[in-house]
Amino acid sequence: MNYFILLAIILLIYMSFWFIVSLIKKRNDLADTAWGLGFVLLALVSFYINYQNYGFSPRPILVTGMIVLWGIRLALHIHFRNRGGEEDYRYKKWREEWKYFKIRSFFQVYLLQGFLLFIISLPVLMINRVPASNLQIIDFIGLSVWIIGFLFEVIGDYQLKKFIEDPEKEGIMQSGLWKWSRHPNYFGEVVGWWGIWIISLSGTSSFLGIVAPLTITFLILKVSGIPPLEKRMSGKPGFEDYRKKTSLFFPLPPKK
Repeated sequence: MNYFILLAIILLIYMSFWFIVSLIKKRNDLADTAWGLGFVLLALVSFYINYQNYGFSPRPILVTGMIVLWGIRLALHIHFRNRGGEEDYRYKKWREEWKYFKIRSFFQVYLLQGFLLFIISLPVLMINRVPASNLQIIDFIGLSVWIIGFLFEVIGDYQLKKFIEDPEKEGIMQSGLWKWSRHPNYFGEVVGWWGIWIISLSGTSSFLGIVAPLTITFLILKVSGIPPLEKRMSGKPGFEDYRKKTSLFFPLPPKK
């Protein structure tokens, strides 16, 4: 069976499983937990196929390890953030508004996320499809970019978590990385995927994988990442002043 078709079928089964669980739990925000673990699944399966064909290779080991670390960390962060609370406001709103909710959930939440997950995974799948040579300078450049992104995402999430848990907090988060960017965690996620694409240039000699970082950049900047959060925050006290002095995405010194 074709390599990419096999992985797509595995992903379809995976997302269908999470859809069934969401019906049982009555929580469509399980899709957010499934997101990070889906990348881990594709990375591990494609790595296994690569190993079966070519044995252990340094580049597949490196990239698969990066994805496993990133995906598990993200899934655990979202799981513990949502545990014990109400369904995420986005999914709760759709549950109230959508006609034929179950059908739309399957196609518009789980299958759509699965499709996007597959597209964004392409650099990893391409690396794990071919025999790998020794690591080159471009691999270490990509790894350095990814580490910067991963640190922004992890530190940003941690700082926001501590702020939310602080019973004495006032207003909105404006310290740490959040003083330099209104969405440092999203900035980190985007940078991380650009780092993985850079590594794929060394492993596959193909620019086709650029669709992955372009897709995640577009989604976060224009669709499901920053726009709904900005809209939700706009009515909170102090946000307008925060918006005027703090960069939307790229970390920059705050304006006076």
